[in-house]
Amino acid sequence: MLRLSKLTDYAVVVMVQLSRQTRTAAGGEGGVSTAPCLAQATGIPEPTVAKVLKALAASGLVSSQRGARGGYRLARALSAVAIAEVITAIDGPISMTACVDGATGGCEAQTCCPIRGRWDPVNDAIRATLSSITLDSMDKAFDRLQMPHAPSAEAPAGAPPGAPVHAVVNSQRTKSASLAAE
Repeated sequence: MLRLSKLTDYAVVVMVQLSRQTRTAAGGEGGVSTAPCLAQATGIPEPTVAKVLKALAASGLVSSQRGARGGYRLARALSAVAIAEVITAIDGPISMTACVDGATGGCEAQTCCPIRGRWDPVNDAIRATLSSITLDSMDKAFDRLQMPHAPSAEAPAGAPPGAPVHAVVNSQRTKSASLAAE
């Protein structure tokens, strides 16, 4: 199963929250936020937030400001940061197997493996997909989930305009359950 590490997941959450807090604090872009503030806002333990911020700063995704009014800010807008960059900053290069992209080491069967190199197209497709998704799109998706009564592009077919998505889904479940009972 392909799964991101918890730290990578936390890094995405922290970066989105950092964007929101620095916009609010500065009345626009440019403010800073501290690890304790981000930890409180996200529910992620402060030592974990500090670890994530340190890795993100080392990779240039956030910048830090020392001093009494110090903290962190995004180095670029969310729309300019791909999920792939966050994954690479936290977990290292994106690769399906140890031998992807001609890497050596890490596999005991490397010298006699008939599949060696065949994972490259799969890895390239995953990397391209993750590179095409920005943190801004993740932030906007979160906003849509937080507003269940707003019209949504993801409303199921046949939903009345402006209908709460959760109500449409629940009514479809009820309809499906009654059809199954018949």
